[in-house]
Amino acid sequence: MTPAVVVDHVSRRYRGVTALDDVSVAFAQGSITGLLGRNGAGKSTLMRVITAQEFASAGTVLVHGRNPVEHDDVLRRMSFVKESQVYPDIKVKRVIEAASWFYPDWNHELAGRLIDDFNLPLKRPVKKLSRGLHSAVGIVIGLASRAEITLFDEPYLGLDAVARQIFYDRLLEDYAQHPRTVLLSTHLIDEVANLLEHVVVISAGRIVVDEPADRLRGRAVTVSGPAAAVEDFVGRREVIGRQGIGSLASATVTGPLDDLALARAREMNLQIEPVSLQEYVVRTVGSAAGPRSMERIPA
Repeated sequence: MTPAVVVDHVSRRYRGVTALDDVSVAFAQGSITGLLGRNGAGKSTLMRVITAQEFASAGTVLVHGRNPVEHDDVLRRMSFVKESQVYPDIKVKRVIEAASWFYPDWNHELAGRLIDDFNLPLKRPVKKLSRGLHSAVGIVIGLASRAEITLFDEPYLGLDAVARQIFYDRLLEDYAQHPRTVLLSTHLIDEVANLLEHVVVISAGRIVVDEPADRLRGRAVTVSGPAAAVEDFVGRREVIGRQGIGSLASATVTGPLDDLALARAREMNLQIEPVSLQEYVVRTVGSAAGPRSMERIPA
């Protein structure tokens, strides 16, 4: 199947700072992909380039086989909801109404349900909304648009845990009935782990992980116990994290471990614990971004 979005050797530079460094990645049709990484890693920049809100310094982007730049029919097939979303200084009702005119697959019934879910005050001006309600407006537009390609860049700022769960539930419910390509950038990895079908991790403007989520689950385990036993057990295994307090230590190693290794761990009185997707990403990225992560990339 032809990917919905193809990013081919794309770089984006700002006054000597490289936000994207020769990035090549494809996003499948009808899939939910988590776009993960540290602040300043290049996630938002990649989304802006895909949606033609910025131009690549090098490389190409194709959306359903076409360049999105200056092609209105392509842009109408994409919905991009970002944390810093700016809306006209009008009432919430008018903002949502205007969005319904832009997206050809807009669903009024879903929009109404989401408005009720988040208790959005339709007659209140957007500028007078709380941070959480402002985010809710973006979520309503992103989901109700039913755009073929929907991008969410940290869309839940200010939302409490209950409201975030509503977002996840509605996203999954509507995706099951109306599959589309969803790209979700988030720092709350464990909260969305069960939603993700694919994971792309960016570090210092480069892709460091691009794999199905199921393959990453159980990819690493943490071995803990007496320091000497831990060191003996991990041996030549790939270690992606270490901790130690006195005579006790733990090491995170790539896995999974086979039955023989698990039996040996029990004999050595070692504990084996699976590593969550969030911890795996943290361990994988680590300090790889280096000094560049301190650079401010334009919003």
